[in-house]
Order: sequence, then C-alpha cells, then structure tokens
Amino acid sequence: MNNTTSNKTSVPEARAALNQFKYEVANEIGVPLKQGYNGDLTSAQAGYVGGYMVKKMIEAQERQMAGQGGNGGY
Repeated sequence: MNNTTSNKTSVPEARAALNQFKYEVANEIGVPLKQGYNGDLTSAQAGYVGGYMVKKMIEAQERQMAGQGGNGGY
C-alpha cells in the first residue's frame, strides 16, 4: 500500500508549526517521540499522538468560532 499523500499538508507553510505541535502533544501525553527514527513506538502510541493532535485542533477551532459571534449562521 503506497499512499504518497499521507504526509502532505494542505498549507505547506504550516508544516513546521504542525511538526512542532506534534512534539508538544507527544511530550504532553508522555509518548517518547524524537527527531528522526521512531520505529520503536507502538502503533497505538503513534495513533494516540495523531488523534490527540486532531482533538486539540478541533477544540481550538471551536473556541475560535465561538468567539466570532455573527458568522453567518454556522
């Protein structure tokens, strides 16, 4: 299975910030993520980092949307 789009960001300028965010989340939840090779992580650990990143991004977007007020009925 060769999926070449899995590591592409929709906004290339955000790549560095997302990478930093990944390490912050991993540290926060106690997953020993490091620069370079991380083959010693379990798939559960890696999935937990990704899932927690999504959760935090959704929460941030919800907070932003709640603070906007008149947003056209969203």
